[in-house]
Amino acid sequence: MTNNKDQSGVDSNSTPTPAQDAAESGVSAALAGTRASEPVDQDFVSPPTGAISLVDHREAEDTDQPAQGVVPGRPASVDESNQVTAGGYGVGVDAKYVPSSMAGPTRRVLRNVSEVRHFFRVNDTPVFFVGATPFNLLGLDRWVRNLSYISFYDGWDGAHPRIFTPKNKPAREFESGEDINNWLLRHHEVRALIDSRTPQGTRPKIALVFFNEETEEICEELGYDLILPKAQLREMLDSKLITTRLGNEVGAPSVPNILTTVDSWDALKKETTENNLGTDLVVQTAYGDSGKTTFFINSEEDWDEYKDEIVGQEVKVMKRINNFPVAVEAVRTDAGTIVGPFMTELTGYPELTPYRGGWCGNETFPDVLDDETRAIASDMVRRLGDRLGEEGYMGFFEVDVLIDLDTKDVYLGELNPRISGATSITQVTAGAYADVPLFLFHLLQYMDVELQLDVDEINERWAELAAVDVWSQAVVKEISPGVARIDKAPRTGQYFVDADGGLVYRRPALDWHQLQNSSEVFFMRIYGPGEFRWKGADLGIIVSIGRLQRDTGNGTALSIRAKHLIESFRDMYTVTPLVRPAGAKGSAGLKA
Repeated sequence: MTNNKDQSGVDSNSTPTPAQDAAESGVSAALAGTRASEPVDQDFVSPPTGAISLVDHREAEDTDQPAQGVVPGRPASVDESNQVTAGGYGVGVDAKYVPSSMAGPTRRVLRNVSEVRHFFRVNDTPVFFVGATPFNLLGLDRWVRNLSYISFYDGWDGAHPRIFTPKNKPAREFESGEDINNWLLRHHEVRALIDSRTPQGTRPKIALVFFNEETEEICEELGYDLILPKAQLREMLDSKLITTRLGNEVGAPSVPNILTTVDSWDALKKETTENNLGTDLVVQTAYGDSGKTTFFINSEEDWDEYKDEIVGQEVKVMKRINNFPVAVEAVRTDAGTIVGPFMTELTGYPELTPYRGGWCGNETFPDVLDDETRAIASDMVRRLGDRLGEEGYMGFFEVDVLIDLDTKDVYLGELNPRISGATSITQVTAGAYADVPLFLFHLLQYMDVELQLDVDEINERWAELAAVDVWSQAVVKEISPGVARIDKAPRTGQYFVDADGGLVYRRPALDWHQLQNSSEVFFMRIYGPGEFRWKGADLGIIVSIGRLQRDTGNGTALSIRAKHLIESFRDMYTVTPLVRPAGAKGSAGLKA
């Protein structure tokens, strides 16, 4: 992409390790994520996910105890008010609570959305979303019976009836989201939980954001169905160069570019001049987070700064344009490609992230794109999705689309062949409630069903419904240097702005689906009391009805309301900084 941002969906390499950030302040971040009850005078490693960003998976606390009256693996009890009581959380009677005795015979041919809704309402096949947190698919259990979340962190402290967190979590360092997921899948408590919820003769379905060939091997050994495209295929399609070539094949062009190998500024300037790209350039390597592998070059000085990252490999060299980026998720199914709502991104705001150009949220609202541009962009995404199908790719993917503000041309940006950070917004839009959440079409590709859906009709309806929604989310990262132990943190739940304009905790909530208006917001805590925070650590996520950005005529800026929410949640954290005693070396001797 031509804008310098972290990859939507949070790539496993998108955030420096705590040790790298803490080194600036002389404090070892190897403590990050260890429990407050642990001694701090020995060599520690960073927490699970301490070395990576958690935006696509998250949350804090290590209890897996069920709420009172809730038996793991069984429906919670329903009271006379038609609400499920679980640790004080009021829960509507959703798909997950439908008794299996109500289920009719499974239909293996699904011809319309009504049949799809019924299929998931009575689903008996266990589905598990595994990750550091349940954020991406949180709330999907409202539609899918027998869907559970296996999470390293639990911001609900055991009160969410569908989230399981292992009790035994020794402090250790993970280098990526894949490492977290593989650790969870191997964990004896997790395996026991999956076994307890899986009928004999049934293979449980496993969904994740990040996975690799090791994940595939684990699932194969344990008898789990990994309901994702093959890791090798996903890795191939993750290349920005491959995306560019596939898009060109189907009439979904990228910003004017060349794919080339260059070894000097003169060679680069010669090639771009010959191809009418000028010398104000954006250079991308094939793989990696766009915020850290996208280079803006307009002079020999710029080239000298970045050449070590460019020389010796094929790169994508683009003309720099004045662009407006939008993100959209889609699903490639046997019946065709279904395109979700378009949304903008929150990028690089210093109130939210310490990283220039770093992704920190999304918004969807009626004027994201005008009707004509939306139709062009949607057609491009469908073309790309159909082309991915020819490669054998089936299921969920995210696409970044760039709108040239000077010419109004629409260009393909990046392809993320996975669930992304935008998924949480996609599944709460009007289209999701009129039909089903987009991710359910992904699930159908990996269930024993045949789809005979009118994809054109679904896409037309979703394009129409997309013009009525206003939702936003903001990822709150730690922006100060150093490492500190969290003593107090805001609770996960629903908050509201009171008559005096203050942000007040209203009640527990399982997700954001019950928000009614812009005076209410949902906050999902990531790191909580006893955890450690450092520069770049994900503290929590704000989800709101209503925009968090305002248009300035020269781009966007955070609204006054957004800044108030962010400041209010930050003020709810109290911490004890960690300091290095004089003469101490390494992480030994660190103390609060």
